Amino acid sequence: MASNSVTGFRLAGVHCGLKQEGVKDIALLVSDRPCTAAGLFTTNCVKAAPVLYNRAILAAPGATIRAVIANTGSANACTGSQGLANVRQTAVEVADAVGCEAGEVLALSTGVIGTQLPMESITSGIRALAGRLSTGGWADAANAIMTTDTRPKLASVRLPDGYTITGIAKGAGMIAPNMATMLAIIATDADVPRPLLASALKHAADSSFNRIVVDGDMSTNDTVFALANGASGVVVQDGAAFEAALAGVCAQLAQAIVRDGEGATKFVTLHVTGAPDEATARIIARQIATSPLVKTAFYGGDPNWGRVLCAAGYSGVEIDPAQMALWLLDANGAPVLQLVKGGCPTDYDEPAAIALMQAPEWGVRLDLGSGKAKTWLWTCDLSHEYVTINGHYRT
Repeated sequence: MASNSVTGFRLAGVHCGLKQEGVKDIALLVSDRPCTAAGLFTTNCVKAAPVLYNRAILAAPGATIRAVIANTGSANACTGSQGLANVRQTAVEVADAVGCEAGEVLALSTGVIGTQLPMESITSGIRALAGRLSTGGWADAANAIMTTDTRPKLASVRLPDGYTITGIAKGAGMIAPNMATMLAIIATDADVPRPLLASALKHAADSSFNRIVVDGDMSTNDTVFALANGASGVVVQDGAAFEAALAGVCAQLAQAIVRDGEGATKFVTLHVTGAPDEATARIIARQIATSPLVKTAFYGGDPNWGRVLCAAGYSGVEIDPAQMALWLLDANGAPVLQLVKGGCPTDYDEPAAIALMQAPEWGVRLDLGSGKAKTWLWTCDLSHEYVTINGHYRT
């Protein structure tokens, strides 16, 4: 999990008592200089206290950011006025520890809904973090924000222009294709104007974090931040190149989330083509990707194509079943077997289909035969382990 340090950014991840002894559970990122910043947040109507706090911070004209603190153990959601007060106090503690203003601190939380932040542990964690900040602290920070994740998520690219983009993310469950689907912090040492940073993040998310499904549930805390401090001395002149690089980092993080989905054993790229418009294609793709029957068939390596067509049929949009066609694809997206043509099964090789679906990575393409629009999602299977993890999440 290699990463490039980002000029002017230091990070740390430590244990402060939010998880079992020895497990990192709180992380801090600090920039040596003020950053332009952009954020995208959950569209869940039940928003955690840090989401409300961060939105207000970033909505201020001319807002600049110096630090991001992230804790596990408690989502600080459904915690009322005390939850908001705890976020503000956390920002004050970070500001005092690193030498900035409280209004320059963003806060992230992940964990159980309905529990207040243990402020004594948070405060001691902040003090420990401040003493361990380093330019090479990306991996420690990525480890410290994990919950049910089995491995940290980190992606990085160094551009020929002379600047770097590096990001970390956490996410394994409660993953749905609505912004933002997880927690992520992405930093660059390029000088990026705030409007360009916000626009680039939105477009990057649309081609990454908004195209992943593990279970279809959306968290109360979903957030992704992009921070730019300009410490490389490179002023971004080519907005398209920056956006493409940012999208590449986001795509790596998004794929890593799906590959590490709770209990997941298969990584599946789902294509919906031949739609009258992209909105229709997206609705159908999400319905298929969140169907328990489809996902359990993925897990069992069962080419039960009827479940895919059925899910498309109850998506709420008009389709003509007689025009539908379905293929299994290899890991590179190339068609291998056509299972359905004209809404009916083909004389396909069942053992070959089963063998393909036993692989850890493959794809599905459903063509609606009613237009030229298309879309795609990254999703996974639904295994026994998912139920085990979530059946005892709190207990």
